[in-house]
Parts: sequence; structure tokens; C-alpha cells
Amino acid sequence: MPDRATETRVDEVEDRLVTAVAVGEYLPASRLPPERELAVLLGVGRVTVRAALARLVDRGLLETRRGRGGGTFVRSQWPDSSSDAVGRTLLARWAGIRDTTDAIALLHGALATAAAERITDEERTALGTRLEDFRAAASGLEKQQADAVLHRAIIDAARNPVLAAALADLESQVSIAAPAHLWGSADGMTEMEERALREHEGLVDAVRDGRAVDAGVLARRHVGIDLELLERAMLRAGQVPTA
Repeated sequence: MPDRATETRVDEVEDRLVTAVAVGEYLPASRLPPERELAVLLGVGRVTVRAALARLVDRGLLETRRGRGGGTFVRSQWPDSSSDAVGRTLLARWAGIRDTTDAIALLHGALATAAAERITDEERTALGTRLEDFRAAASGLEKQQADAVLHRAIIDAARNPVLAAALADLESQVSIAAPAHLWGSADGMTEMEERALREHEGLVDAVRDGRAVDAGVLARRHVGIDLELLERAMLRAGQVPTA
């Protein structure tokens, strides 16, 4: 029979995974990482992860597919029964989330500034292509993936692996699915994606034109979307974010 400490760890992992789905870290039809990777990302044992996943399959949030291309997949984005878990998780982590997302925005700004100063003609062309890929991508998972590729192109153009590694470490502290950015809830996704496109256009133009100061400011503002989405999730779960 599992001891209370084990049950508590399973509860915590379950809450964290429910929250990851609620805020759009993992979108409907997306596949979660394998158990061994989730265990590392969440800092727990595989048995704990397996137990939490089994609960979420029973709740109908996840489904398990067998065979080639199988794994654990998200079925729905935010069941009505998930609000308590989301509220608990975000409230407990809020101070750290707020400070970490601020640091993430500062690093994205620094990398965009460097990219604008160092970008090559080849990288300008590639970045324009990444923007068009985002524009053409289907709503939801495809757009989220195109977003990650676009931001990766800006980070690569900065040519500073130390800053890039620091950014990756910070993003992993906020999001299990990092480097993918949060994508919000289904009811606000279209609005968020339209806003992201407008901001991407301005950011890409600044980087490609070599407007380093503008690129840094625009990048910091743009990645602030993540904190806004987390605040919305807290409010939807009945919690008020602290300043």
C-alpha cells in the first residue's frame, strides 16, 4: 500500500500536469514526453509519473495509444474538474513564476538585441521564412510549434550559447514543455494567436533591419504573453495573482 509521502508526490505531479494542459503547455492531440523524460523534468521517480498519468487517463484528460507512434496524448484542454488543481499549483508557485518570467523576458530581449546586431543575410532570409511558416500554420499545436522555431531562429542569430543556455534553463523552470511557449485556453486561443502574429511581424522586422534597441524592447514585451496567460489561468481557477 503506498505511503502518504508517495501519494502526496503523485498528487503534486497530477496537479502540475493538469496545469500544464490548462495553460496550453500541452495542447489537445499533442504527445507528452516519455515517462523517463517527465520524471527528470518534474524531479520525481518514474513510478510517481506513471501513477499520475494513470489518474489523468482515468479522468479523461489524457489517453494512451499503443504501437508505433504511440504514447500519452492530451484529449481535452481544461475539464471543469481541473480548476482546483490549477489554482493550487499556480498559487503555490506564483512568486517564483513571476520573477522567473521577468528574467526570461529580459534574456529574450538581450538575445533579440544581439541578433539584430549580428544577423547575416542568410539568417534574414531564414527568419522571414520562419515568420511565413507561423502565419500559415494551423491554429493550435501547429502554430505553437512554428512559434518555437521562429524564436529559435532569433536566438541562434544572436550567436551566444551562454545566454541561450541560461534562457533554456529558466524556461524549463516555468514550463514542462519548454522551449514551447504557453498557448492559453481554447476560448482565447484565436485572439492570442492573432496578437502573436502582429508582435512577431514587428519583432522580425526589427531584427532583420538591424534595429537592435527596438528588437530588444519588442522581444521583452512579446514574451510577456506567457505571464498574462498564467494570470488568466489563475483568475479562471478562482485565484487572484499577487503583485
